[in-house]
Amino acid sequence: MATRAKKTVKRKGGKKATKKAVKKVTKSRARADAKKKAKTKARKSAAKTRVKKAKTRVARKTKAKKTAPKKVGKSTSRKKAAAKPPSVAPKAAAPKPAPVAAKPAKPKTPRSPAKAAPAAAPTARPDRGNAFYITTAIAYPNGHPHIGHAYEAIATDTLARFARLDGKDVFFLTGTDEHGLKMIQTAQSEGLQPAELAARNAGRFREMDRRLNVSFDRFIRTTEEQHHRSSQEIWRRMAANGDIYPDSYSGWYSVRDEAYYAEDETRLNDDGVRLGPQGTPVEWVEEKSYFFRLSAYQDRLLALYQQNPDFIGPDSRKNEVVSFVKGGLRDLSISRTTFSWGVKVPDDEEHVMYVWVDALTNYITGVGFPDESDGNWRYWPADVHIIGKDIIRFHAVYWPAFLMSAGIPVPKRVYAHGFLFNRGEKMSKSVGNVVDPFNLADQYGVDQMRYFFLREVPFGQDGNYNHEAIVARINADLANDLGNLAQRSLSMIAKQLSGVLPEPGEFSDSDKAILGHADGMIALAREAMASQQIHQWLNAVWAVVAEANRYFAGEAPWALAKTDPARQKTVLYVTAEVVRQIAILTQPAMPSASARLLDSLGVPDSERSFAMLGGSRRVAPGTTLPAPAPAFPRYIEPTAN
Repeated sequence: MATRAKKTVKRKGGKKATKKAVKKVTKSRARADAKKKAKTKARKSAAKTRVKKAKTRVARKTKAKKTAPKKVGKSTSRKKAAAKPPSVAPKAAAPKPAPVAAKPAKPKTPRSPAKAAPAAAPTARPDRGNAFYITTAIAYPNGHPHIGHAYEAIATDTLARFARLDGKDVFFLTGTDEHGLKMIQTAQSEGLQPAELAARNAGRFREMDRRLNVSFDRFIRTTEEQHHRSSQEIWRRMAANGDIYPDSYSGWYSVRDEAYYAEDETRLNDDGVRLGPQGTPVEWVEEKSYFFRLSAYQDRLLALYQQNPDFIGPDSRKNEVVSFVKGGLRDLSISRTTFSWGVKVPDDEEHVMYVWVDALTNYITGVGFPDESDGNWRYWPADVHIIGKDIIRFHAVYWPAFLMSAGIPVPKRVYAHGFLFNRGEKMSKSVGNVVDPFNLADQYGVDQMRYFFLREVPFGQDGNYNHEAIVARINADLANDLGNLAQRSLSMIAKQLSGVLPEPGEFSDSDKAILGHADGMIALAREAMASQQIHQWLNAVWAVVAEANRYFAGEAPWALAKTDPARQKTVLYVTAEVVRQIAILTQPAMPSASARLLDSLGVPDSERSFAMLGGSRRVAPGTTLPAPAPAFPRYIEPTAN
């Protein structure tokens, strides 16, 4: 701008005029900048005033409700008083849904009157040290547990056990999500009260965890009194931040998913039934509701994903979530009035919380919230939530937005695993191919079942399973490769060396090579498990199992007994050391079988952590070993009676 003025003035009167013009322009720009700063300051001040007034209104309303005299009989005064904020335009009554074949109006999504101010920064938290907090998604107990529930529990338990053995202070949470319309409908169909159904089925999920050797630290139930207090507290914090307001909802709702869907997310099937994105039936719902200003968190969520690229895993799920958020977020209905089985909305008991506000809050209830002086609160934020891919939106979009609004730190990572298919078919009660995990454990063995699913299915992807595949893994990987290697070498020590682990001689190049492979397993395992790649960890271990078998066959210690007894002792010692490291490293997947293998090697309980791996420690020569017992028996098909 100054340059253009200078050139113009030169033609009219020389240098003097030029200086005057430049000075004039400079003053003009300074006045413009000052005016712009003043406007910005005024806008910020006005925004702060609006937030302060909103908080004052909430506080006054709460105080008024607490001090108001109770009325006898049913009162409708609260319904009339629950007016919309002045800046929200009143909405017309929602139209009745058109016949299924016609296209109904889109679900109403109230416009936000103003973008909510960011929540205040959370208070300083103590150093977490080496704390590690991991959770499953809490299961919905409207039915008995199936293999999908078992798969998630086994995988999460494996990650928790791995972290414990690696020296971390682990807290592992699982449990059941017991509220919602599905529970009411299922209970009615069985002639039960919802609380009775919840108690019965929650007990069955706990039994499944115990049967599958799942080492949870807490099994939470959302019907617990503490959880009701926790859910109500996070609601109050979101409301105090200006992110909750009353309105009405009309749109498509899936009872099975406990989720609301926009019309463009639904479709009609061949029978004229409208389905949601998960293939579940949806129904038209019209009712009063409280809304959460999810739309105000679009930019903050996108910033979270960008600044924390590992927040969502695997990458395919991250891409899905980012695309969804970039497409625009609508405010979220977070309460229901058509049923009462749930957590009551604070100061408005006509409403119960939408099940996902209630359900997601379990992750902080489980470590002490709302009592932030609880000793377990130090575990928050969670290091990783393990969930199914069908609920990624709730955990990676809604949950961090709720926490941001309430001023609570968000979790570090959400990881979504895939589905299991039985012979290529998704499990379904209607199809009749739902598999009972108790039956699988009885048929194949708990550790064998755990190993199969963890090794067979790349974690994060969909996977297939069938009887033949399970038997092949049990007999090839476990009985033949690892079991046979351990049994042959330990039996040779028992028979030819009186059960005493021999003192090795000088290591040959082949000894050093196989020991190097064994020593390198822990680094590969840590790298894989840091991103929940469970199958890659097990692949690294079984690559060493294969090398160890080649080493043992190539050295032929049975022949060395006659030709070179000293060399035989070294080979048997090296094999025992490799088996020891394998057994320690497979404990998270197969805790009982690996423990039996370590017992056979005379390894004390105090020396079974990952600190004993990597070559810094070796199996102690001179140890008298117990009689070897097979850790991995072959699977034999039962004979027909």
